[in-house]
Amino acid sequence: MTLNSTNSRPIDSDPSNTLSPLDAMTTPTDNILLSASGIALPRHWVAVIASIWTGQAFSIISSGAAGYAIIWYVTETTGSSTMLSLMMICAMLPTGLLAPIGGLFADRYNRKMLMIAADGFVGALSAVLVLLIFLGDVPLWAIFLIAAGRSVGQAFHSPAFLALVPMLVPDKQLLRLNMLDQLVVSASQLASPAIGIFIYATFGLGWAMMLDVFGAMAGIAGLLIARVPTVRDSESESNHIFHNLTVGWRALSSNRGLFALLIVLLVQFVAISPIVAIFPLMTYDHFHGDGYMAAIVEAAYGGGLIVGSAALLIWGGGHHLARLISIAVLATGATVFICGIIPSDMYWLFVVMNVLCGLGFAGFNGPLMTLVQREVTNEKLGRAMGLINAVTGIGAPVGIAIGGPFGDVIGVPALVALCGAVSLICGIACFIPRSIRRLDK
Repeated sequence: MTLNSTNSRPIDSDPSNTLSPLDAMTTPTDNILLSASGIALPRHWVAVIASIWTGQAFSIISSGAAGYAIIWYVTETTGSSTMLSLMMICAMLPTGLLAPIGGLFADRYNRKMLMIAADGFVGALSAVLVLLIFLGDVPLWAIFLIAAGRSVGQAFHSPAFLALVPMLVPDKQLLRLNMLDQLVVSASQLASPAIGIFIYATFGLGWAMMLDVFGAMAGIAGLLIARVPTVRDSESESNHIFHNLTVGWRALSSNRGLFALLIVLLVQFVAISPIVAIFPLMTYDHFHGDGYMAAIVEAAYGGGLIVGSAALLIWGGGHHLARLISIAVLATGATVFICGIIPSDMYWLFVVMNVLCGLGFAGFNGPLMTLVQREVTNEKLGRAMGLINAVTGIGAPVGIAIGGPFGDVIGVPALVALCGAVSLICGIACFIPRSIRRLDK
């Protein structure tokens, strides 16, 4: 990436905080530290990261707690995997459909302000749901509609956030910052179910959603304090949307190994996505558990995810990220398959396997984002991330839409085992293409 390109220009939310584009091209021998995207870093770049991630941590954990409260509300109200699947589709599909637009906005406008607007929109929707709950009973269609609206906010927040990451740290710290983000998500997986279930069971759904409002406010505050640069692609402003989507597609497909890896992971993601919707039902139906037992399962997965993320954060991932991703996909598939064949009187084995599943999952999300951020130039990174979010956002509802009704027919445990078997095949497929192996070179 070259910052003096006619197609991009660095913009700073506080011009006195960063150096000019010419200064950004200065070599490290002049005592200027460059970010992974080639922009000069301020001396207090660690404080910038601390401000953003503290606010985002509160936002992610509170949002996860509210989301899990909604999931359990639908579980208790309907007891149907089809209705759970429908709710998850509403919570994911808008992100898949609108993420390319969100990625275009991330390359065209100030990424920090875009994230603030998205957080504010999601917080406002949660406030609306709180008001509706306190006014009386809320029909399921209103819950689904609010979930869809929150997904719209995520479609604009996620590409901007992922495109901002390589501008905040030196290249050698890029994987660690991605793992820090995953660590925050892991902490959410560990804490959010317990928080969400406790608030829902004790005070009701309205107070769980109120927590999400406060979390959105914390995320906005962390972003307002931080002074960060962004990159705008002037070419994206003059071209129509379909041309911009083509630019993002070419940025991803030009690297054969990265493109092949993304295709395999897409298949794996579609195959394994139904378990997100049906694991609470498996606890409720197969193991005859209650909301607290379901929260323990989610916390076990989050615990494994947090340990794996912390280990990668300390280690740094090494130089073989593609191999690490392939092994992680294999491990995740194996643990999910075992979850599907566990007898109904062995609930605690199910909990243990969720810990191992979290350990496996920690090995491919952060490393994959790091590979994409290194291979795609920053002025096109928003559109590339938007397309990835679109593919996963659409792929997940497709998998859930197929898996939910299918689970009602063959049974939830059999569906979980099938998801794990497909994931195992995808893990094996990651080792086959030479272009994927070359990513480590």
